[in-house]
Amino acid sequence: MRAAVLSVHALTSADHARWDAFVHACPQATFFHLSAWQGLIEEVFRHRTHYLYAERAGAIAAVLPLAEVNSRLFGHALVSLPFCVYAGIAGEDDEAVALLEAEAEALALRLGVQHLEYRNLQARHADWPCQPLYATFRKAILPEVEANLLAIPRKQRAMVRKGIANGLRAQFDDDVARFFPLYAGNVLRHGTPALPRRYFARLRETFGPACEVLTVSDPAGRALSSVLGFRFRGEVLPYYAGDHVAARELAANDFKYWELMRHACERGDRLFDYGRSKLGTGPYAFKKNWGFEPRPLAYEYRLYKRAEVPQNNPANPRYRAFIALWRRLPLPVANALGPHIVRNLG
Repeated sequence: MRAAVLSVHALTSADHARWDAFVHACPQATFFHLSAWQGLIEEVFRHRTHYLYAERAGAIAAVLPLAEVNSRLFGHALVSLPFCVYAGIAGEDDEAVALLEAEAEALALRLGVQHLEYRNLQARHADWPCQPLYATFRKAILPEVEANLLAIPRKQRAMVRKGIANGLRAQFDDDVARFFPLYAGNVLRHGTPALPRRYFARLRETFGPACEVLTVSDPAGRALSSVLGFRFRGEVLPYYAGDHVAARELAANDFKYWELMRHACERGDRLFDYGRSKLGTGPYAFKKNWGFEPRPLAYEYRLYKRAEVPQNNPANPRYRAFIALWRRLPLPVANALGPHIVRNLG
């Protein structure tokens, strides 16, 4: 019997429910494949999107979310997906996946982009240029709270206990009012532009209970550290974070992630995804010190009008002077200018 014919379609609002049903059921799909990211990327960052799916016999067989990022400073690219750590093609039907890849390449050529980028958890094209810059950190959540605490290496476990001894409190917030100042101050200290406050507010509005903000405060009620993250299929993904300069001394960051893990365990979540970090950075070392093993991310590139993989990240020596200058900006100025720059750096 001949297999049903495959066809490729662009996502419409009428398809959202079945696209998301496929994403929830597909082992290769992630939180970042959900259809709601399309509206967020278009509305907040004004990037044109191209959400494609392959269909066989009326059922979705594979999905590919793409966004077109076009900047005079950073180039013209088709990316799956900016502002997301993993969002390449998702599907178990090899023929459907190949058809979507062919459609993406045809689209890239029609648009005249400089490169096509897939942000994969696993490598798919051994012959494509790859960006060995990031690793992700994912670990199973044990069924017992105490077992998770004991699984944290001794030095970091001592930091968690220090936070407890300091009388720190963790609370889930209903909005981003406490999160955003901590986030914005943190990225300014690192010399990078902040995403706009309305982006975080829209994440909360769009994803509802699947988007959480956990904030740690001291006994006097001063907010010290905060994280905005996601929940998906039993996974917890702390994604954006920020802290006060006093957080490190009081062990607020370790306490924050422990409280998030503790709550996840009590709810029955099964996996803690610490997210990506650049190799050789402080966050990379912090996550390793928590007992998480790094897993290299396979960011693959199809190059058309450039000879090398783009290096639009703070590790690029070209940006050292910019980073040094940015750190000296007043926070209100940085928050006003940052969204215009960072929209092209996702």
